[in-house]
Amino acid sequence: MQQVLRSLTLAYYSLPRPHRVLLGSLTVVTLAVAVWRPYVHSPVMDPVARRSITLSNKPVRELAPEASGTLDSSAAVNDDEVPPEDDLDEKIAGEKGVHEYVVSSGDTLGSILTQYGIEMSDVSELAQQFPQLRNIKIGQQISWTLSDAGELQQLTWEISRRETRTYDRVGNGFKESIANQVGEWKNITLDGDISGSFAASARKAGLSTAEVSAVIKAMQWQLDFRKLKKGDQFSVLTSREMLAGHREQSELLGVRLSTGGHDYYSFRADDGKYYNRDGAGLARGFLRFPTMKHYRISSSFNPRRLNPVTGRISPHRGVDFAMPVGTPVLAVGDGEVMVSKNGHGAGNYVAIRHGRQYMTRYMHLSKLLVKPGQKVKRGDRIALSGNTGRSTGPHLHYEIWINQQAVNPLTAQLPRTEGLMGRDRLDYLAQVRTMMPQLAFTN
Repeated sequence: MQQVLRSLTLAYYSLPRPHRVLLGSLTVVTLAVAVWRPYVHSPVMDPVARRSITLSNKPVRELAPEASGTLDSSAAVNDDEVPPEDDLDEKIAGEKGVHEYVVSSGDTLGSILTQYGIEMSDVSELAQQFPQLRNIKIGQQISWTLSDAGELQQLTWEISRRETRTYDRVGNGFKESIANQVGEWKNITLDGDISGSFAASARKAGLSTAEVSAVIKAMQWQLDFRKLKKGDQFSVLTSREMLAGHREQSELLGVRLSTGGHDYYSFRADDGKYYNRDGAGLARGFLRFPTMKHYRISSSFNPRRLNPVTGRISPHRGVDFAMPVGTPVLAVGDGEVMVSKNGHGAGNYVAIRHGRQYMTRYMHLSKLLVKPGQKVKRGDRIALSGNTGRSTGPHLHYEIWINQQAVNPLTAQLPRTEGLMGRDRLDYLAQVRTMMPQLAFTN
């Protein structure tokens, strides 16, 4: 035996050093595995293995608590909480092919459906037949049903609580059906006192932003909301549509506003317009032209006009009337003078506010006849025409602005003064009599 060991030792040291290192490493690893292996695979040392032999017909989950005494007994799974395999199979089969999705930022119909494996040809067919599907919005819900072969059978688009659109496959295309829910309309009266701005006071009383805007629009011809004072009172009668506990829309029926010792009223008629208590129109009519007779138009309304003075393209937001210097200029409607001064390029000019929506401007005047804050009536003289400011000859430049947008004065839709007549007026007055008590102030 010693002779064998001596021969092995000589043979080992006769090897090159790298070979000796490699052989030594392999020897150490082999010895380590031989020593460690019994502790891993010995049936005597492995209680889990022993249990797996004796309880092989039990579910594997029962073996886990026995493998370590540190586990809490509450971690064990109760067999009663796990449904039988047949129930699971039935549930999965019932949900197959049905998907729901809430639209988020950046989503399109194509990006939603194709990620679920729906053919792009189906998506293109839908979008081509019904282009409105390209307008899905964040928060809306899309749901769809697939056939066993994964083909799109039905798509449902919940546009809002009120409207749902369904697209069913018919042959090689789809058929649309629209379902609308109708809410319950209820009349409600909201009133309060002015404290700060009217808008803030009305919202505090319970009016929505849209309802506040409707009140201001209905009353714009009777008073200036910016001049209301603390302690002034208002009462608003509105009809609201409620659907699934939410307010969908509302319709203003009547308004009462008390300021400066006077009560102002506005009521909605069947034609959708607002009139006073006697059925007279609230909107003051406009003159089509700001002069007593017609004059030649030297420059028309043109947003892309080439300025004759500067040579640059600049919008011409009004109409120029060629007329001699000193021609009387008239206010085209009732209103309040907002500006009356020299405006450099515009020369002497006047700006008049008519209610909340309308503004008129008169430029290149030779003489101003009104002052800022002054009330004017339709047909009042406000200035004399001239040739001041940036002008190439005597003329009047006249503009109309509606909702802060310049429009063509020759074609603009202007307010009318017609009131209700005949049977329409009688029906309206009957409605007013029923609404007046509802506008009583509670305070």
